[in-house]
Amino acid sequence: MNALLLATLCALAALGLAHADAAQPRSVDGSPKSAAFVSKREGAEMVKRQKRNLNSGYGAAGAAPQVAVNPLEAQREVCELSPACDELADHIGFQEAYRQFYGPV
Repeated sequence: MNALLLATLCALAALGLAHADAAQPRSVDGSPKSAAFVSKREGAEMVKRQKRNLNSGYGAAGAAPQVAVNPLEAQREVCELSPACDELADHIGFQEAYRQFYGPV
């Protein structure tokens, strides 16, 4: 019984090794080819990159990009450049801090 089990395991191991050796790709000179390293051309064929949409955000004639501008952005930048206004804006909010330092918005 043990001999039969041992013979079966040896046969399966030999069959597995023979199959793994036959399935391994070989290069032109007959040496096994490493699957971890491929040429740039083969890599480019395997991986297809998405193309950039060059017209996204532009008008019909390729004019300037359409950007949503916050009407208070200029005042916010002015307030951020003043350390006192910026600190006060952290406590009471941007619009109120700007109003106290520079007048009505």
